[in-house]
Amino acid sequence: MKRSGSTCLRLQFGRLARRIAAGAFVIILSWSGLAVPDTILQSERHAVRVRILTRGLEHPWSLAFLPDGRMLVTERAGRLRYVGADGTLDPTPVAGLPEAVAERRQGGLHDVVLHPRFAENRLVYIAYAGRGSGGYGTELARGRLDGHRLTDVRVLFRALPKSFGGRHFGGRVVFDGKGHVFLTLGDRGNRPRAQDPGDHAGSVIRLTDDGQVPRDNPYLSVAGARPEIYTIGNRNIQGAAMNPWTGELWTHEHGPQGGDEINIIRAGVNYGWPVITYGRNYGIGTRIGEGTHKEGLAQPLYQWTPSIAPSGMAFYDGDKFPGWRGSLLVGALAYRLLARLELEGERVVREERILNRVIGRIRDVRVGPDGYVYLLSDEQPGVLVRLEPADG
Repeated sequence: MKRSGSTCLRLQFGRLARRIAAGAFVIILSWSGLAVPDTILQSERHAVRVRILTRGLEHPWSLAFLPDGRMLVTERAGRLRYVGADGTLDPTPVAGLPEAVAERRQGGLHDVVLHPRFAENRLVYIAYAGRGSGGYGTELARGRLDGHRLTDVRVLFRALPKSFGGRHFGGRVVFDGKGHVFLTLGDRGNRPRAQDPGDHAGSVIRLTDDGQVPRDNPYLSVAGARPEIYTIGNRNIQGAAMNPWTGELWTHEHGPQGGDEINIIRAGVNYGWPVITYGRNYGIGTRIGEGTHKEGLAQPLYQWTPSIAPSGMAFYDGDKFPGWRGSLLVGALAYRLLARLELEGERVVREERILNRVIGRIRDVRVGPDGYVYLLSDEQPGVLVRLEPADG
């Protein structure tokens, strides 16, 4: 049956209206987690209140809790910001950061961590992508926090050689309570570098808190090796936390297409990338390296296939969520969720996924001194969120 021109016009208008309405509905859904400050979700163990404390952050990367209740938050573009205990964002960034801090695709201002004796020495450590001869590379610096300025700033470490790629900077900083500081590095998008102990890329490094090389570092006496290296064969570690019950450093790292890993970091261990991996080549899905196992190369404690793109990690040892105590909390960028992993020693026995697409790409996960869980979303604008129990 032939339709008139007016009928066709009405049909086309109707289709357009439905598409606009559907698009508006998608937009409303995608922002629903940000529109209501107090969203309540039911997890397996607790009802959880999702309270948005701070809005308007630009790709926030990390946060640290100050003794006075305020927080320091890094933004990838190179700003270090104060956030009040009530979530108020101080409009004046902290000055005095190293001039070399550069935003380069995935790189920029990354982690911020307080020295364990911060109350006495006011020292703050920052990891960042640093510009220099030959391109960019992850660096570690420390300075003394004096109001809105870092003073006495000193670069403790520069990953070498630098390169011009914009991927896989790593950038997590952890103290072990024994006078050492760990810094995680990525392979900078160049796979073979992770197996070369003469190259910092694709490793975890360990220093004393003033930047010296510890005498028991495993590669200190290896000819041609970089003495700061503690492990090799790491692809891109963006989550690291000290296990409060065992005193060991746990990390997770990005796999390629699949094969995100959780590992315990131990001196001199080769974690396999890119010789072994559970991931595959992007798009074409072909095998990388020699498979998933090889003698002498470490197996992950746990792996995600498909990849969730993990970032941020914290052990929950607070009192606000007793059902979560002993769990490992991991943020996810690609899957936009918080993974809660139940542990039995060094085994992950259960995974629960929370906050699925509620706040966007989760970049950092921290447990505050108040026992609440704090999250940063890697968005523009990004948010700082506090998880609180909503079940009494």
